Amino acid sequence: MVTAWKCLINGQWVDSRSGRTLPVWNPATEEQIGTVPECGPEDLDEAVKAARAALDGPWGKMSAADRGRLIHKAGELLYQRLDDIAKLETANQGKPIFESSKIDVPWSANCYQYFAGWATKITGDTIGISPGSFNYTLKEPVGIVGAIVPWNFPVLLATWKLAPALAAGCAVILKPASQTPVTALKLGEIFTDAGFPPGTVQVITGPGAKTGMAMATHPGIDKISFTGSTATGVELMKACATTLKKITLELGGKSPNIVFADADLDSAARGAASGIFYNKGEVCAAGSRLFVQEKAHDDLVARLLDRTGKLLQGDPTDPKVRVGPQVSREQQESILRYIGSGKEQGAKCVAGGEKNAVNGKGFFVKPTVFTEVRPEMKIAQEEIFGPVLSVMRFKEPEEVVRLANDTCYGLASAVWTSDVKKAHRTARALKAGTVWVNTYGIFDPAVPFGGYKMSGFGRDLGRECLEGYLNTKSVWVDLS
Repeated sequence: MVTAWKCLINGQWVDSRSGRTLPVWNPATEEQIGTVPECGPEDLDEAVKAARAALDGPWGKMSAADRGRLIHKAGELLYQRLDDIAKLETANQGKPIFESSKIDVPWSANCYQYFAGWATKITGDTIGISPGSFNYTLKEPVGIVGAIVPWNFPVLLATWKLAPALAAGCAVILKPASQTPVTALKLGEIFTDAGFPPGTVQVITGPGAKTGMAMATHPGIDKISFTGSTATGVELMKACATTLKKITLELGGKSPNIVFADADLDSAARGAASGIFYNKGEVCAAGSRLFVQEKAHDDLVARLLDRTGKLLQGDPTDPKVRVGPQVSREQQESILRYIGSGKEQGAKCVAGGEKNAVNGKGFFVKPTVFTEVRPEMKIAQEEIFGPVLSVMRFKEPEEVVRLANDTCYGLASAVWTSDVKKAHRTARALKAGTVWVNTYGIFDPAVPFGGYKMSGFGRDLGRECLEGYLNTKSVWVDLS
């Protein structure tokens, strides 16, 4: 069955003005499951007008407490519709239903409810200047936010933008990735059903090069919040410069996962496997570079390979499956080219290294592990965004810190050791926005997440991310 989905503009479900559509595919079956509108400049103009009307009208005049209640209600509705949305997420993105239903959607619901509490806690300051004057600051919503999200976590990363932006009092125009648009439209249904005024949250679909760039250059949009590739982030930043709009960027990564010889090797092997194979490696913070201290290398690799061999890859609707298909044929082919490069440059492929299929269908790549990887190899330098792990040896802490930081990226990292002093010293030395110690891939709405260097700037989550959706106004009163 092919479903014709519509966009949400000004509280109404509509087709694009042009009537053009984009196909939506199931990456596990290679079958088309629907179409979405291909929105153009006219559709975006309409959405911007509706967002401005909401800010000037019912949404902008709503109390912070009422705003928080609506955001909390959205979280409740997401919990209530968890099963249906998780199934749709799996059908469109390919991630295992275990991840969609047990992690992505519940975490998203929790995120709305966390930021609902912030709506009433955004305050300015009173500043003592002199007896003859009174000064205070106001924290005001930045205005209309263009939220552009990628295809690897469609519901979760949309939530990371929507929840704090709404808590700050902004209106949001959400543009999901053209490969995975359908659960973003389901989020639109939730906001409508929760009672948000028309224009407060809108969802438009279309290709990033066309629709996303139009958002970046549109003079009526006040801020862009983007998660995606570094190359696209650079182009968006250039586009935003034409109107000097705010932008926050959460971009690519080549995250180091460091295992010292004194670590709990069973836990480290488990963390290494989940760090690269979760969501079939389509994770910006994936631990794609595994550095293992020489004395523990062979033991850790043996444990890792044992875990890798037990991972069940197949139909993502099966609750037992842990590795689904890549999101598209294009992504599958890109990963296979990287695997070929690793083999050509002399790395040793000890697991996987080829595509897979279920009943001859699907964009699957087998979980892949390379050993004997040298830091200068392509697979050790470039973001693959797939289930491909590069294992490298090191001897001393100073050496591994240098190797870990020898990248243009700085999104995430991890340290495995039983020595608390070594853990803290290494964490301080790593140039990354997140350092996990004796764990990998843990997130919470209260903890900020974002990158250093070419992994972007600004933060999602936590109190810090709210500043990206706020303007600060200083008010002076002469009392003399």
